[in-house]
Order: sequence, then structure tokens, then C-alpha cells
Amino acid sequence: MNDKALYTLEYDKILQKLTEFAATSIGKEEAAKLRPSADLAEVNRRLAVTNEAFRLAALKGAPPFGGVTDVRPQLQRAKLGGALGPSELMEIALLIRGIRRVRKYVSAGAEEIEIPLLEDLVEPLIDAKPLEDEIRRCIDDQGDVLDSASPELAAARRDIRTGESRIREKLDSLIRSASVQKMLQEALVTIRGDRYVIPVKQEYRAHFGGIVHDQSGSGATLFIEPEAVLQLGNKLREHKLQEQKEIERILRRLSALVGEKAELLASDNESLGYVDFIFAKAALAESQFAVLPAMNGEGKLSLRRARHPLIPEKAVVPIDVELGGDYSAIIVTGPNTGGKTVSLKTVGLLSLMAMSGLFVPADEGSVLCVFDGIFADIGDEQSIEQNLSTFSSHMTNLIGMLDRVTPRSLVLLDELGAGTDPAEGSALAIAILEHLHGIGCRIIATTHYSELKAYAYNREGVINASMEFDVATLAPTYRLLVGVPGRSNALAIASRLGLPRAIIDFARGEVGDNELKVDTMIASLEQDRRRAESERQAAERLRREVETLRRQIEDERFKFQEQKAKLLEEAREEARQSVAKAKREAEEIIADLRKMAMEEAASVKEHKLIEARRRLEEAVPEQVQKPRRAAGGKAAAIGPGDEVKVFSLGGQKGHVVELTGSGEAIVQLGIMKMKVPVGDLELAQTKQPTSPAHTVKTNAATVKRTKSDDVRHELDLRGTTLDEAILMTDRYLDEAFLSNLGQVYLIHGKGTGALRAGIQEFLRKHKHVKAYRLGAYGEGGAGVTVAELK
Repeated sequence: MNDKALYTLEYDKILQKLTEFAATSIGKEEAAKLRPSADLAEVNRRLAVTNEAFRLAALKGAPPFGGVTDVRPQLQRAKLGGALGPSELMEIALLIRGIRRVRKYVSAGAEEIEIPLLEDLVEPLIDAKPLEDEIRRCIDDQGDVLDSASPELAAARRDIRTGESRIREKLDSLIRSASVQKMLQEALVTIRGDRYVIPVKQEYRAHFGGIVHDQSGSGATLFIEPEAVLQLGNKLREHKLQEQKEIERILRRLSALVGEKAELLASDNESLGYVDFIFAKAALAESQFAVLPAMNGEGKLSLRRARHPLIPEKAVVPIDVELGGDYSAIIVTGPNTGGKTVSLKTVGLLSLMAMSGLFVPADEGSVLCVFDGIFADIGDEQSIEQNLSTFSSHMTNLIGMLDRVTPRSLVLLDELGAGTDPAEGSALAIAILEHLHGIGCRIIATTHYSELKAYAYNREGVINASMEFDVATLAPTYRLLVGVPGRSNALAIASRLGLPRAIIDFARGEVGDNELKVDTMIASLEQDRRRAESERQAAERLRREVETLRRQIEDERFKFQEQKAKLLEEAREEARQSVAKAKREAEEIIADLRKMAMEEAASVKEHKLIEARRRLEEAVPEQVQKPRRAAGGKAAAIGPGDEVKVFSLGGQKGHVVELTGSGEAIVQLGIMKMKVPVGDLELAQTKQPTSPAHTVKTNAATVKRTKSDDVRHELDLRGTTLDEAILMTDRYLDEAFLSNLGQVYLIHGKGTGALRAGIQEFLRKHKHVKAYRLGAYGEGGAGVTVAELK
């Protein structure tokens, strides 16, 4: 891909935004090196995996990458036999936990939606939980080696604590002596160089013996280890050396265990970073309200309400562009500051984004093409250093393009032919356009030259376009109008600004008849377009009104049919009761006949009795079916997330998880999911509009929900009372249990510990909780309780 076009179209700024959404350093590296692909199959694969991540994040929330760092250098050292420090080993344990959590996250999502590409990415990740458990058994969350790491370490530390206690007792007894206190600067025990010392006045040095380990700046105070504790200090030093030696042995052993799996873990570290990068693409799409574009390799492009991703949402004006169908080149004319350049950049940048596997900020149904090259000559690029004028700079860029442009290229030209004599510039512009059009590439060019309007009008496959300008307000609207050439607004603007009428008339007389005719024709076209737009809007309003009336009539018809069915049901129920009564009487008669036949040896045929009974059973009327809304009507449209009634289950209510595309829907009924024909469903309530993510707030505690209202892995209880927290936790655990979450995080903060103690006491008795513990290193420590569900 042309690097100059990437720079000109500000593709690097999109990558900067993308890196901000990556949670890991490897994910940020992947985002920073993303480049567009010219291979259609590769582009479709990139978009497909981005779409899977987008749907999964909407269903399950953001993936759990917390605590995962780049530990590839540490793994390489362990592989070569080097010893890792406690904090480095803990980072590896966090990586192993992150691998397991991401695999579980994807597996849980795969049970509800199809995400084969993400499953393929996480399937090779190894489960090294035994190694993680061994590291956590030996090292705590703060990176300190625990006593439980080995019996030898526990014994050494026990000896250290005993030795320190004996030394302190002896020194405390010494400094409490009245005769000794006058020799001390202060009656305290301190430490110098891992040795316990007391601060002695310089003149009493000989009284204590022992070793001087330090002195004050003035020399008046000596920090002495008295001879009475010298042997105890030496013994304590030996125990500390034993402790350090045992810690080094433990770290070497753990490092060797890591080294055995170093290659696999390094590969998983990179894979996890790549998965993070994919979810960063999904998060960028959500932030831009972007959609999945349809891709093709036939040069066809159709953007619906496309928005430049670097312009704030409230300021950007959407544009509609089609290219590659009836015409392969668009010539955009209009005044400066009208938005021509922004429209040019929007088409180019969105094409680059789609070819990189990114969603594009446009409406559903947008189509983009995979080009083998995108070439852009945009902006005033005159270079003083290279002694190039604006014209020379444009020509240099164009010459560099012409040798590389193919029929599968997209060429974007801003102010074509500008910077020189108008006559020569327009002629050169037409010649360049004709050459590029002959190659068969896709072209969007902007210009001020009116001669190019005639060229676009007369040339097959080329169409005029313009940026709309409101003469009444003397301001551009920034809307791209394809099919309407730009008109000159200079005289109209001058008149509106108050230029004398005589000057306006004189200027109009200087304009040639042809130019006036063209301007009048363009004005007429624009007027017709406005009228057609107004009529289209009126027709749209009428269509909406008719649709509303149709829904109202459908509702009335449905109510009528429902009432009719109810009356029929009542009548038939009465008939069923009558027939049932008759049936009972008939059974009694048949029984009497059979008894009579047996007693009197009468020749009553058994099959005749059975046939009579069958006719009685058939006389019972069938239960009337309740009416259903017509399929296809908007009032009956059913989508994911809707609450529905299932007719075949007696009107049982449930929620639609997804539509399978084969006329069936997967419906969640309590803890059970089942496939049900769409025709067997009815909306139970009006569908509420959804947003990318919404939050349910309760007394300063929040439970975040995604588009599908799924349950998050954590509940924030900070700021609530204990009673409020218990109610919220009870409801949350029920929802988490129904959502098959194996582990949840209850965030209660550290504080006084009252909230933590109350929550843990509640968890101890809860029916869904198998076990609970405080958060580990990287999980929030004592501020979080981790509950494992049954």
C-alpha cells in the first residue's frame, strides 16, 4: 500500500485511536503495525474476526485481560536457565491466569453465538494452572517468598525470629539499666547493616566493647553492637544467610519449571496480545458507532451516511457516495471551505480502514472495495526546501502515481490542475482525467474549473458532483450532491453582502452567455433537486403515517380475533362438558350392555362397542387456536433481546437470544434454552431501544450490562450499606448462576473491613457459592472477594 497515501489520509491517527483501546502492550504493538491488505479473502477474514469480537463484547462485556503483561524476555531467560525474581514469577502466574480466563470467556460466548475464528485463536492456548498454583504457593501477591515455600525456609525464618527476639530482649534489658542510660544518647535499639546496635556517647566507647557499626555526622554518637550480643548477632547472620540461600534455591526451582514451558507460554503471550488487538478493533468500532461493511473486489463502492472518523460526531456531516456502477469517476466542484477535501478524505480513509479489518463509521448496507492501491494527491504541498511550487508539487505526485495505477486502484485528486494558468490548468486536468479513466481505475477529483463540468457531462462513466451551498445564509452545508455540478455563487454572494447593483450588473455583463446559461441550468437542476428532496421527505412522512395506521388496524384486528377466539373457546368448552357428560353416560351404558351380554350370552359384537366409543370421542371439539399477529408486520417483528410468549408452551414467557436465520429462534426460558419456530412466538412487550451499553444504578453501586443485558463478572458494592450490599449480592449471585458464570468478583473496598466481613459471612451460607477468597495479586487484594459458584 502507498505509504504517502496513508500519511495524507491520516491513517496513522486511526491507529493511535486503536492502540488506546488495547489492554496489553503486545496488543498495542499489533495495533501500531496494522496495515491495509489488498487481498479480498484476507480482508474478509479480518472483518469476520472483528465482527465476532464485536458481537461477543456486546454479549459478555470486555474480555478479562487485566494483569496480563509482556513476559517474553523473562520466559527467554528462564528457558536459558536463568533465575527469575519473585515479581517476575508472579507476572508469569498472572499471564497463565489471563490465558485461562480468556479461554473461559470465549468458550462461554461460543455456547450462545457462533464465533469460530475466535475459538480457533484461543483453542491452542495451554492450561498451565499447576505451574500457576505452584508459583502462588511459594510467592504472595506482593512478590515476597512465603514461609510455606519449603520446610527449610520456614525453619530458617523461625530461627531468625527467635534470634531477633533474644537480641532485643538482651539489649532492652541493657538500656533499661540506670547506669547504662547515662552513657547513651537515646535509650533505644536500632539497626545498622542488619546488626542490632545502641547509640552510645563517644566517651563511653570502651565501656561496652563489641563492634562500632556506624557513627553520627559529628562523631559524638557511636552505634555499637555490644559484646554481650555479638555472638547472638553472628548466629542471626548465619540464619539470614540460610534464608537467602533457600530463597535462591526456591526461585531457581520455580524458574526451571517456567523454563520447561517457556516456548509455549511465549507463544500464548503473543496470541493473547493478538486477541487483545482484535477486541481493540471491536471497541474502536463501538466508540465510532461503526458498522461492518460488505466488501468486493469489483471496484464497487457505496457509502451511506459516511462520517469522517477524525471529526467530532456533533460536527461531522454525513455523505452518500456511490462509485463503480454506472460511473467510475466523480468530478466534485464547488467553493473553498465547502467540504470537498473532507469528502475526498472520507472515502479514502474509510477504504483503508475496511481493508485493515476495521468497521467504518457509516450506516448499515455500506459497500467498500478492496483496492490494490490507493493514491492521494491532497492539499497544498509546496516545498520551499525543494524549490517546488504548488503546481510543481502536484505534478510530481501525479507523475509518481501514473506508473503504478492499475484498473483496481482508487485515485483521489484534490484541486486538479490548480496553481497555474486557468486555461492550461483545465486542459491538463482533462488530459490527466482522460488518461486515468482510460486505465479503468476509480477516480474522485475536486476542481474549480468550469471546463471540467462539461467534461464530466459529456464523458460516459464520469459524473458531476458538488458541495451544497446555501446562498441565503452565505454558508456551505457540507453535503455532497452527486449528479449536480457546482455553480458559481460569487455574484449572488457579492449582492447579498451589499455590493452596489451597478457593479453586479456590469460583472454579469462581462460573463459570457455560455457561462450564464450553464449557471442558470445548474440553478434549475439544484431547484429541481430541492423540490424532489422535499417531495421525498413528504412521501416518507406519508409512508410513516400509513405504517402507523396499518399497525393500529392490525392491533384492532388482533383484538377482535382474540375476543372472537375467547367466545368460541367458551362455547366449545361448554360443548366439551356436555359431550363429556354424554360420554360418561355412554360408558355406563356400554358397561351395562357388556355385562348383560356376558350374563345372558347375547351376541353383542365387541368391535361394534369399540366403534361406538370412537365416534363419541371424535364428537369432542378441538381447542381453538388463539390468533397470532401476521408474520412480517412490524408490530410482530422479533429480534434478539425481545421478551416473547411461546404459544406451544401455553404462553410461557422467555427472551430471544438470537435468530438462527432458518425461521427459528433460540429462546431463553428460565435456565433452559430451546429452538422455537418464529411463527410460534409473539412479542410480550414493546421492544425498547438499545444502546451499545447501559448501566443500572442502585445507591451508588453499579452493575454494568451490555447490549444483550448479560451479567458481568464483577459487582461494585462500594458506597453501600451492608443491608443494601447483601440484597444486591443475593440478586447478582442468582443472575450469575443462571448465566453459568464460574467465578465472580465482589468489589467492596478495604475501608474498616465491616462490609467485607458481612459479605463474606453472607457468602458462607449462600446456596450458589462453592468457595470464596480475597482477591489475589492483580485482582484487587483485600478490596475484592472472589466467589466460586457451584
